[in-house]
Amino acid sequence: MKRLVSVFFLTCFSCVLMAQENVIDEVVWVVGDDAILRSDVESQRLYLQNEGQKLDGDPYCVIPERMAIQKLYLNQAKIDSIEVNENQVIQATDQWVNMAINQIGSKEKLEEYFNKKLSQIKDERKDMVREQQTEQQMQHKLVGDIKLTPAEIRKYYNQLPKDSLPIVPTTVEVEIVTMEPKIPFEETDAIKARLRKFTEQINSGEYEFSTLARLYSEDPGTAMKGGELGFTGKAMLAPEFANVAFNLNDPKKVSQIVQTEYGYHIIQLIEKRGDRINCRHILLKPKVSEKELQASISRMDSLYMDISDKKFSFEDAATFVSADKETRNNKGLMVNKNESSSNYGTPKYEMEELPQEVGKVVYNMKVGEISKPFTMISDKQKEVVAIVKLKNRITQHKANLTDDFQAMKGMVENQKREKLLHDWVVKKIKTTFVRISEGWRNCDFQYPGWIKE
Repeated sequence: MKRLVSVFFLTCFSCVLMAQENVIDEVVWVVGDDAILRSDVESQRLYLQNEGQKLDGDPYCVIPERMAIQKLYLNQAKIDSIEVNENQVIQATDQWVNMAINQIGSKEKLEEYFNKKLSQIKDERKDMVREQQTEQQMQHKLVGDIKLTPAEIRKYYNQLPKDSLPIVPTTVEVEIVTMEPKIPFEETDAIKARLRKFTEQINSGEYEFSTLARLYSEDPGTAMKGGELGFTGKAMLAPEFANVAFNLNDPKKVSQIVQTEYGYHIIQLIEKRGDRINCRHILLKPKVSEKELQASISRMDSLYMDISDKKFSFEDAATFVSADKETRNNKGLMVNKNESSSNYGTPKYEMEELPQEVGKVVYNMKVGEISKPFTMISDKQKEVVAIVKLKNRITQHKANLTDDFQAMKGMVENQKREKLLHDWVVKKIKTTFVRISEGWRNCDFQYPGWIKE
């Protein structure tokens, strides 16, 4: 199913390619009220070909069928009024654009490659991301939360032929203690003074809020959009930010300075809709001086020595000293937040799933060993000093219930999920108007019923 979703995403992406310029366009499939064009299929085929991705079957059969399946989900999402979080759409779009610019070399090269202005590329990409996330939400609604008993998982495992048991890659469990370097008052005062100056310039009409956000905001996800967050609810925002933003009533006014774990903000209301809000913000982050960074490294080194001398345990240090809120109450144990991982929600990480700096340190450590202090960028984009302890390492092996119960549970859940979605698609095809043009019907389709007799 993951492979299917990824191909759906690429299908959306194909609309920005220019390869179809020489294709004589025609409608090749109709699904409900939506048409699939030959140019859509051709551009998708060329895109996959350029990426070196091979399809299992005739591309002129596989690609339009996958596009048709996507349309079934999206049409159902309209009926069920499925809406995605616009803030998440914007963030995912901005991440993709930044990655694409880094890969291709510059904004100008990206515009040349797509033969479009960056603003057009972003708008098209945003639509694609929105469709992908809508489809995923629709699938989740159709499947719901699958509940499995341990007996079901054991039964599944015992039925697997021993020579077909999956290979589980090496996983590790890591505990962490972090320390945030102190920010001098002079630095925070300077940031507040800059934000107050921005407020004066906006209130006087010298600059628009959005202009200053594009020029100076240190939130990469919103700066390119003039600081605009998109409509979002309170739960999606830092509490301190939400409390101020949701109390704004005049779009012409700028909020007072707000401090969150990300830095310092000023906010401007755009529009309120019920329990959702759209606003702009400018974020400035305090900079860590080399002096304070070295001081934190020195303090962490002393902590490392005290743990090594058994004055107290690593777990005690994590509980009472660590600045990492998310692991502090778990004795420093990190929890995998990669939703696409079979280890999601557990302490297990494949090496590439760890934060890069942590992975480099942990790679050659032995179980029970504690690292020397090192610097890293936290998930809040702050430079921190850390030490880690390798709690456990399970080397690559054939799956077994003792070490891999969670992974086996994920496999059974995926099987049930795929069957439920497969059955839904088959049923939906029967009740949906589908027309396939001559010359596009002679296919060994994955799903039955596309061609109505």
